[in-house]
Order: sequence, then structure tokens, then C-alpha cells
Amino acid sequence: MRAPDFWRTENGLVRLLEPAGLLYAAAGRWRRARTTPYTASVPVVCVGNIVAGGAGKTPVCLALADLIDGAHFLTRGYGGSEAGPLRVDPDRHTADEVGDEALLLAARAPTWVARRRPEGARAAEAAGAAALVMDDGHQNPTLAKTLSLVVVDGGYGFGNRRVLPAGPLREPLAEGLARADAVVLMGDDTAGVARRLPADLPVLRARLVPGPEAAALAGRRVVAFAGIGQPRKFFATLRGCGASLVAVHPFADHHPYRHDDVQPILDEAFALGAVPVTTAKDAVRLPPDQRQQVDVVTVTVAWDDPAALRALLAAKGLPLRSAEAAHG
Repeated sequence: MRAPDFWRTENGLVRLLEPAGLLYAAAGRWRRARTTPYTASVPVVCVGNIVAGGAGKTPVCLALADLIDGAHFLTRGYGGSEAGPLRVDPDRHTADEVGDEALLLAARAPTWVARRRPEGARAAEAAGAAALVMDDGHQNPTLAKTLSLVVVDGGYGFGNRRVLPAGPLREPLAEGLARADAVVLMGDDTAGVARRLPADLPVLRARLVPGPEAAALAGRRVVAFAGIGQPRKFFATLRGCGASLVAVHPFADHHPYRHDDVQPILDEAFALGAVPVTTAKDAVRLPPDQRQQVDVVTVTVAWDDPAALRALLAAKGLPLRSAEAAHG
């Protein structure tokens, strides 16, 4: 789904839905209070968020795997049919089976899909993982976390600071931040995120940097489409790299593309003399024959203070690669 506009505002609909949000928050609080988490034999880093939708969790996970020696990924496999625990094979599994994020992660390091996170953790431990990097799961109490990072989009912030469905929060803001060891503030803080954070909560500032594919689109006509949390950010990135967007097509996050979704976009691009472009996360959900006809733009995380991140990981006992190996 795409975040509705009223999640940014205060209006009658928000007030109407607020009792449902209170019930949602109470249910999460009850679940956390009644759950005894499994404690893995290796460190567990959770990269989560408090706001529903995309904030950059998966790119942060990928960046952490470059720093942590022997890391395996653990994910629920959102959008996939497999319950797991299952080790993802990107040459064999599809996004319909394991979800799009799992395929991106599996291209970098061993990745486990498990709806029951403790079962996935045990499978990874048995396979020799030296650490686990969990993509999402800040609200999941079943697996103990060594380090909890909350990723926040600096342009969106916390919306109207109401809990689902009245707003975008997965839980009350104060409760979610109380369990965080640090916040990863992604991009410019135009939403005033920093002033809503506890004074003693470390903030790691970072930004998403487009790959070299984006620079190659400078001056070219582009038809862009994306089914991510905030498609307009992807479109803005392309414009910022000098692409001329002649048409854009936003889809819901994790949209399961079918031929009938993609073919009109390909036809439109051909008719306009433009290049069809999407994100790496979208590309793994495209039908294989159409995937070959679409240009893909990747993103990586650039940290304002990489040393602060390494210090935080080291303080929690994470096995770190040498700085030279991490950059290699």
C-alpha cells in the first residue's frame, strides 16, 4: 500500500480512526509483554522502523553486511509464500516465493526467510553465521536483539504521530524509541525528526546514493515506475541525476508485477523514445522476459560518520571486518 495523505495531517478522519489505533498499540504492547524471546548464540542486529512503509531498511542491512564479518541476513520474506526457515537461493527462488527484499539480500550474503524469527535464527546458527542482521522486526518480540537500529526518513519523519490506522506509526513513538539503541536518520531532516528524539539517543546520519546507472541517464528521456514505500523519492532521484522524466508510474509497495502491468509501460516508453527505468527492489518482481527490457538504478548508503557506526557495532560485540576489507 501507499501511505495515504491523511497520515500527515490532523483531521476528522484521523480522530475517527484514533480509537482503532489505540487498540492496535495495546495489542502490540500485550504481545511484547507476554513473549519470552529466543536469545541466539551470536549477536543480532535489528534494522527496523516505527513508521509503516519504506525508509531505507534494506540498503542499511546491505551496508551493515559489508562491515560485519560472517553476517547472515534474517527476514520475514514479506510478500512471499514461503514460511521457512529457508535459505534463499537467488538463482532458484522468486519474489513470489521469498519476497523482493530477500532476493536483494541473498545476492550479498547468506539469507534466511522465516516467519518465525527464532527458527530462522537457529537455522542460521547451525549454518555457521557469526552474526545476524535482521531486516525489519523492531516490533517483533520473539528474538532478542543485541543492537536495535531504527531507520527514519528525514523527509517524512513520523507523519501525524498517530498509530495505525489513524497514522503511519506501528506503535507509539515513545515506546518504539525506548527500545532503540540508535536512530539512522536518512536524508535531510526536513520533517524535524531530530527534535522529537530523546536527547541521549545516538543519531547516525546517512543518505541513499544512486548507483552509476543513474548518472548514465543524464539528459535522456525516461519513463520511471516504482512500487516502493515512497515512489516519488525515486522519481526525484532520477530528476536530480539529470534524467528527463516524461512519465512516472507509482505502484503500491511490494506490488506483484504481472505482464499486464509492465507491458503498457514498455509500450509507452517505446512510443515516447524513452528508457523504462525502475529500482533494484522492483526489478526482482518483474516477469523475467520484461526485466531484461528495463534499466535498473541501484542505491547504496553513504554514512556521514562511518567511524561512529563502527564504534557502535564494536561496543555491542559485533565481529567487524577490517576497514580495508569493508571498503573493498
